[in-house]
Amino acid sequence: MTTNLKRTLTLADAISIVAGSMIGCGIFIVSADIARQVNSGLLLILIWVLSGFITLCGGLSLCELAANITEEGGQYVYLKKIFNEKIAFLYGWTLFLVIQTGTIAAVCVAFAKFFGILFPVISTEKILLELGHLHLSTQQFFAILTVVFLSFINSRGIKYGVVTQNIFTVTKVLSLAGLVVTGLFFGFHSDILQANFHIPVHFTFETINIMAVAIVGALFASITWNNITFIAGEVKNPQKNIPQALLYGVILVVSLYILMNTIYLGVLPLDAIKTAPQDIVAARTISEIFGNTGKNIIAIIIMISAFGCANGMILTGSRVYYKMAKDRAFFRPLALINRRTKVPVNSLWAQCIWICILILWGNYSELLDFVIYASLIFYIIVTAGIFVYRKKFPNKNKKFKINNFFPVTFLILAVYIVICLSIYKPLYTIPGLLITIAGIPVFHIWKRST
Repeated sequence: MTTNLKRTLTLADAISIVAGSMIGCGIFIVSADIARQVNSGLLLILIWVLSGFITLCGGLSLCELAANITEEGGQYVYLKKIFNEKIAFLYGWTLFLVIQTGTIAAVCVAFAKFFGILFPVISTEKILLELGHLHLSTQQFFAILTVVFLSFINSRGIKYGVVTQNIFTVTKVLSLAGLVVTGLFFGFHSDILQANFHIPVHFTFETINIMAVAIVGALFASITWNNITFIAGEVKNPQKNIPQALLYGVILVVSLYILMNTIYLGVLPLDAIKTAPQDIVAARTISEIFGNTGKNIIAIIIMISAFGCANGMILTGSRVYYKMAKDRAFFRPLALINRRTKVPVNSLWAQCIWICILILWGNYSELLDFVIYASLIFYIIVTAGIFVYRKKFPNKNKKFKINNFFPVTFLILAVYIVICLSIYKPLYTIPGLLITIAGIPVFHIWKRST
C-alpha cells in the first residue's frame, strides 16, 4: 500500500467525468415540478437558461482555483487552503454524510426503479427480507448490487472506472441528442410551443422570488460539475485540462438541457408537462411520438444516464475522503492506495458501505432535500474564497485568473436563491444546516483524538 495517486487522465477523460457526473435523472423529471411552480412555458425555459448561466458562472469561477490548486480533493482542499481546517472538514463531513453518497443512493435507486419497468420483478412491492420496521425490497437489493458492482469496477484501477465512464457518457449524450432530434422532426408543433409561451406572465418581485425557489430543481440536475476537481490529483496537466474540462463539459450539458426542455414545450401542452405520470416528462414526450414503446425507450435512456452518473460520482467522491484521511481529518486507513491498482480502495469501499446503508434506510431522499441548502452555501463560500485566495497567495495566482464578472455574478444569484429558500422553505433548509453544524463537535472530538 502507498498514499500517492498517479496522473493518468486525459482531457477527454476529464470532460467525460464532468458531463457524465452532471447528466443523471433530473433532466427527465424535474421540469414537471418547475412547471407546476411557475405555471408558464416562458418561465420554465427561462429557469433552465438561468440555471445554465449560473452553472457556467460557477464552473468558470472554480476554474481559477482548479488551475492553481491541483491536488485531489476539490472544494475540500480549496476551503482548507483559503480558510481553515474546520470549514473544510464540515464540507467533507456533509459530502460524505449526504451530498455525494445520498445523491449516489438516489441515482442507483432510480436506476433500479426504471430497470423494474423492463423487468417487473424489481419492485418496492416485492419484499425479500423483513426485520421489524426495516425491509429489503428487490428494488433496494438491485440498487445495492449496482453500488457494489460500480465500486468493484473502480477498485480494479482507474482505467476501468474511466473506460466505463467514457462509454456511458458518450451513450447518454448521444441518447439526449437523439431525443432532441426525434422530438424536433417527429413530434414538434410550433402551435403548441406558441401556446405554451403565450400564457400571460407578469414579471413582479413575487414572480422573481418564485423563480428563485423553483430553480433549485434545475440547478441540482447539473450540480455535480465540481466532481472533476475531486480527482484533480489524477489528471494530466491539471492547470490546463481541468479548466477546459469544466468549460466544455458544462457547456455541452447545459446546451442539451435547454434543448430538451424546448422539445418538451414543443411537443406537450404545459398542463401535460405538469401532470406527467411520476413527473417523467421525457416519457410523456416520447409517448406522444412512439406510443407505449416510448415508455421503454425512456426507461433504457434513464438507466444509462443513472448508471453513468453513479459511476462518475463513485469514482470521484472516494478521492475526497482519501484526501481527508491523508490530512488526518478522517479515518486514517482510507488514505491508503493499493500498490497494484493505484486507487484508494479503502475509501471506495467505505463510501460503498455508507451508500448501501442509505439505500436500506430509505430516507436518503429526505436527506438529499435537506442538504441542497447547505450545498449551495458551500458553493458560495468557495466562490467568495477566490478573492481571499488572490490576496492570501498573490504570488501563486499566476496560472489562471478568471474575469471577476463570473464569480461576482454567481455569488449574487446564489445568495439571492439562498435567501428566497430561507424565507419560503424554512423546513426545506434548516435541516440541511443542522446536518452541517452537527459536524462541528465531531471535528473537535476528532482533532483531540489525533
